Amino acid sequence: MTRVFKHYVPNAVLLLGLLDFMLLLLAAEAGWQVRAWQIGMDVEGVATRIPQLLSFALPLEIAMVAVGAYGMHAFESWRFATARLLVAISLGIIFLSLLFFLTPAITFWRSNLFFGMIFAIAGLVGVRFAIGSFIRGDALRRRILVLGAGRRAAKLAQLAARPRASFKIVGNVAMGEPSTVIDTAKGRDAIDNLADYVLALDATEVVLAIEERRNSLPLRDLLRVKTTGVGVIDYSTFLERETGRIDLDSVNPSWLIFSDGFSSGRMLSSMFKRAFDVAVSLLLLVFALPVVLVTALAIKLESRGPAFYRQRRVGLYNQPFDILKLRSMRQDAELAGTAVWAAEDDPRITRIGKLIRKVRIDELPQCWSVLKGEMSFVGPRPERPQFVADLERELPFYAERHMVKPGITGWAQINYPYGASTEDARHKLEYDLYYAKNYTPFLDLLILLQTLRVVLWPEGAR
Repeated sequence: MTRVFKHYVPNAVLLLGLLDFMLLLLAAEAGWQVRAWQIGMDVEGVATRIPQLLSFALPLEIAMVAVGAYGMHAFESWRFATARLLVAISLGIIFLSLLFFLTPAITFWRSNLFFGMIFAIAGLVGVRFAIGSFIRGDALRRRILVLGAGRRAAKLAQLAARPRASFKIVGNVAMGEPSTVIDTAKGRDAIDNLADYVLALDATEVVLAIEERRNSLPLRDLLRVKTTGVGVIDYSTFLERETGRIDLDSVNPSWLIFSDGFSSGRMLSSMFKRAFDVAVSLLLLVFALPVVLVTALAIKLESRGPAFYRQRRVGLYNQPFDILKLRSMRQDAELAGTAVWAAEDDPRITRIGKLIRKVRIDELPQCWSVLKGEMSFVGPRPERPQFVADLERELPFYAERHMVKPGITGWAQINYPYGASTEDARHKLEYDLYYAKNYTPFLDLLILLQTLRVVLWPEGAR
């Protein structure tokens, strides 16, 4: 893992992204050369075409991030990876064709784009075929020694077994836990010198996965390990880094207080975020107005009742506010006045409602709440007061998610399906806490880009 603006990115993803960007530059140059040869045009030095090469490579690289070409499934399935690459290249070429009319001086001709697209697809698929086994292998994975052989150690073993895991467990050391789960763990008494044992295993990091740490941490040994250049990390921090969420089963208030994150120096970032929210919400309200009006008309024609409705939600610092949504359920969905989770294949959802929920059209009117400053484009999804009251009683640290402004999309929305139960809310809270703890404009940009993936492939929408 490499930390980029407080967010951890797997080394395999960084390597593949760098290779892809270089290939896109080469594909753009090859497309230019082929077209120039076809029309008999003299070709100048490559330095004169740097703006055009970058205008080709950057949008396509961004499109690949947006459609999930670097997601976990892309490392598991050739068919999945190729399909996402084709979608990304197609979207990128459409964007570049439009850009050609606006700024022809810094873009290639459309004929160049065609040849560049062919070379790009061949190169991107080829590099995955050539180095796929290397990326999925152990060469880029960190070698981890786990102190502990109980339930926590077993959870780390499950994470290490994932196809895109960024680490490999090279050994477990039982630390006297009352219940041992890892049968292959070596007893602490059988190791004379922990630092020498770490070096003998060529481990790059030691993870403290001890169930009960009081009076069981070998502090002198860990200090010796640390001074040899091997990293030492606690269980909760390791899980945050590897999973992109905060594990509620292991975290405690002291960890949240003393760990890195929840920085107060966000004034400049907040100003940029607010400026972005205002600009984009205005644009969306203008350009999406025809879609909203047509959808509203379809809703009115299908079922009785208003096309729009207001719903009370809990926002920043637990302050209530009303959001505006397109109606996707029957008007009598909650006649008793009690909030009810939306279930899978919920009979209350209309036919039009099912469609607009899948492509998130019902969320477009919330741009008005963003413009008013009650919401942001990126942040934890605001919940209804009835749900919040129950969840704050049942889930630890649930109130902390209200320390950041709620959003239309968020880290939980792109990483976890629609939540329709307390258990779903628990998992989403883990992602929301990660976002609140590690917020940067870079993370916002990543979320906004990958929201396109959620819209194109609406997994878990209800």
